[in-house]
Amino acid sequence: MNLEAEYPKLFEKLEDKDVELRHLLNVDENYEDFDSEEYEFDFEEYNFVIYIAEPVQQALGEAKMDELMVKLHDKDVFEHFVASEKDLYGVKSALDGEEITSLVLDQVEEIV
Repeated sequence: MNLEAEYPKLFEKLEDKDVELRHLLNVDENYEDFDSEEYEFDFEEYNFVIYIAEPVQQALGEAKMDELMVKLHDKDVFEHFVASEKDLYGVKSALDGEEITSLVLDQVEEIV
């Protein structure tokens, strides 16, 4: 995936142009972790955890991070959506991790 070609408005705002996807956004499957004392998101209600990394947060700014959170919350593809913080969300979706990543980055590109 050529991130710069797919998300030119976002890349225009990034200080470091030599970034990889993992530097911008992490979408991880949520599973039951028996070793952890802290359960941020119930794995039965939220099958993915989305983390918006700092370069994207800086590119958007605080007001647009709020807008991103609202736009993602309103997406029909998410059966459940909860924002633990402005940059950390739990979602339940039938989409896979790559599809969620594309959806989130498309939203970022739209509002940046």
